[in-house]
Amino acid sequence: MVFGNGHGHGLGLGASLRYDGVVWTDPEVEDRLERLEIPFGPRGIDPYGASRKELGLFMSLLGLLYKRYFQVRVHGVENVPQRGRAMLVGNHQGGVALDGAMVIASMFFEMEPPRLAQGMAEKFIYMLPFASEWATRCGQLSGLPEHAERLLQDERILMVFPEGARGTAKLYWERHSLVHFGTGFMRLALATGTPIVPFAFLGGGEAIPTVMNLYRIGKLLGAPYIPVTPWLLPVPRRVPLDIYYGEPMHFTGSETEEDAVIEGYVDQVKDRIAHMIEDGERERGER
Repeated sequence: MVFGNGHGHGLGLGASLRYDGVVWTDPEVEDRLERLEIPFGPRGIDPYGASRKELGLFMSLLGLLYKRYFQVRVHGVENVPQRGRAMLVGNHQGGVALDGAMVIASMFFEMEPPRLAQGMAEKFIYMLPFASEWATRCGQLSGLPEHAERLLQDERILMVFPEGARGTAKLYWERHSLVHFGTGFMRLALATGTPIVPFAFLGGGEAIPTVMNLYRIGKLLGAPYIPVTPWLLPVPRRVPLDIYYGEPMHFTGSETEEDAVIEGYVDQVKDRIAHMIEDGERERGER
C-alpha cells in the first residue's frame, strides 16, 4: 500500500524492515537511511547510540504524521547546510515536542542528502522506563553540554530550543510569543565555530491549543507539567504546519565573552526568529 501527499512524496508499507518481529518498511525511508551520512557500525549502531533499525521504524511512523496527517510545508530548507556542522535554533509551539519531531522529519525527508537532526532531550525523559533508551536509539541525546559539543565537532546538526520547557508551556493565546532564551547555545556556537540556522515553527499552537498546564500532576509523573486542551488530552488535531528556515547567522568571538556580549548575540537570533514568526503568520493568513 502506498500513501502520497500530493507533493511528490510516497509513503509505502512493504515487507523488509523488521522491528521486534513486526514487519514494516517504507521504501523511501530505507533509501534515505542508505544515504544518511552517519557511520553505523557492524551492528547498525552509531557512536552516539543511534540505531539504524530503530531510526527506520521511527522515521516510518514520523513520515505518516509529517506527510499524511499534517502535510507539513517547509520553506527555505536550502538555507540548511547540506554537509558540515550546523545548529538549528527555533521557537517552541504546542504543549508537547511536536515541533522537534517535525523539524527532525524535515531534515530527513527534505534534505539532499538526508540529514539527521539531533536534539537534547528533556531530563525527565531519561527518568521514564524505556523512554531514555528509545530516545537514544532514535538519535536524541541527554542534555549534557559535552555531548552537544562533540556532536558539532563531528560535523552533525544540533537542534536547539532556547526557550526550553517554558516554551512548550505557552498557552494558546501566547503561541506566537517568545519567552526568555537561554544563552548556552550561543557559547556553544562560538566554541565550535558553528553557524546558526534560525527557524520558525508555526501551527503547533493550533494543533495542540493549550488552555492550562497541570504542574502538580506533572511533577508527580516526573514531567514539568501536563498540558490541557479543550478536549483535555494533548492529542494534536489535524491542522497545516509550516517550518521556515532562515539564512545562517555567523557570530565571531570566544565562548568566554562577557555575558553582555553573549546576550546581545542571543537577542539577534531571537529577533530574527520573531520576525520569521510574524512574516510566516502573515503568509499563512493569506492562503
